[in-house]
Amino acid sequence: MALVRIPEQKIILCGEYGVGKSSLFRRFLNNTFVPTSNRQSTLGLDHFDRSYTVGDKEIKLQLWDTGGMERVASITSSYYKFAEAAILVFSLDNATTFHSLSQHMLEIVTYAENAKIYLCGNKSDLDVGTPQVTDGDMEAFCEQCHSLISATYKTSCKTGEGVDEMFRDIATQLVTSNRSRFELQALEQHGFKIEAGEEGQDPSCIC
Repeated sequence: MALVRIPEQKIILCGEYGVGKSSLFRRFLNNTFVPTSNRQSTLGLDHFDRSYTVGDKEIKLQLWDTGGMERVASITSSYYKFAEAAILVFSLDNATTFHSLSQHMLEIVTYAENAKIYLCGNKSDLDVGTPQVTDGDMEAFCEQCHSLISATYKTSCKTGEGVDEMFRDIATQLVTSNRSRFELQALEQHGFKIEAGEEGQDPSCIC
């Protein structure tokens, strides 16, 4: 059976500067890690597409990164526009970056109200004894967000641990949550036309 190709899904990275958003982007781009001392300072939005196979469907994730623009200017609403998912990133060894997530959450629900939201604690490789942000803190944040967080992850961009698993899980969730729309698109691609009212109840019926 041929794979059903799904339109690209825009995913945005959100969070404070220095939490590892660009490192997550590099892992997604070419599975590499560049130490801070070797990085060149660049500014500007960037994005990259990667395809994943989920069952009989091929979904293309288009990941967007701020490229450090938050250091010099506020991120405009266009960054959030048409996003299907948003990943809230914080550093597990820096509680300040975790406590700032509420503001980023507000921006997501304001400018990308239909996006699925994910929570990512980065730098899980750091051995700092007692972590500044615990699993309990993450659970409490999810509860405060009234179930708006679809899933939580821990990653290490330095070792690569958990990064690919996170993106594959998000791809699977996006396929599942949009299954009806994708199947309708597949039918239309094969020459079937769905007339208004065929999908469900007669529009004239209000009972």
